[in-house]
Amino acid sequence: MDIRNTTINFLGDSITAGFGCSDWCNRFTDLLVKDYGVKKANNYGICGSRFAQQLNDKGEVVDQDYCMRLEEMDESADAVVVFGGTNDFGHGTAPLGVPTDRTPETFWGACHYLMNELLTRYPGKPVVFLTPLHRLNENDPKGDGSKKFSVAPLKVYRDIIIEVAAQYSLPVLDLYATSGMQPENEACRNALIPDGLHPNDAGHVILARRIANFLAKV
Repeated sequence: MDIRNTTINFLGDSITAGFGCSDWCNRFTDLLVKDYGVKKANNYGICGSRFAQQLNDKGEVVDQDYCMRLEEMDESADAVVVFGGTNDFGHGTAPLGVPTDRTPETFWGACHYLMNELLTRYPGKPVVFLTPLHRLNENDPKGDGSKKFSVAPLKVYRDIIIEVAAQYSLPVLDLYATSGMQPENEACRNALIPDGLHPNDAGHVILARRIANFLAKV
């Protein structure tokens, strides 16, 4: 894909929204416009948001999950990039579910629903998923500690994204494996991802470069 002069939708969480940057213009989405020739980067990042549907103790839907935000995106865009999963791990209330789930109430189901809907809405256009970045305490099955029950480490969420994407024949940029950002390394954390979760300006430069290079091969 030649990304020059294209319009790309970016569906994501706080990293896509630019939390951690010194200024919104330093987000990877904006850098793709500034440095790589993208005509327009529609930023649909919302802090704290997750793939799967979130319920409170009363069983009421709370927050704006990725599945319910599909209809908000520009259907005339040339491509879609989805970046998330870290909040499902960190503080999501939805269970993992099972591979046969097809509705947003579980993480497995949300992945299936999201990918199937994107294929339906953007037939023939590149739809790309990015796996979560490494983060501090990623092996705690209770996420960031707020979950009532143990669920799974971050790698399980990453693996599910990759497995479901393969079923829908969607390309995946595995940032978990290839971003070069590992906050458990002190020097790396200080330089690129100071809070152990959100990349800073320098981290977003890396994200923009890796995303641009990946899209060029899609």
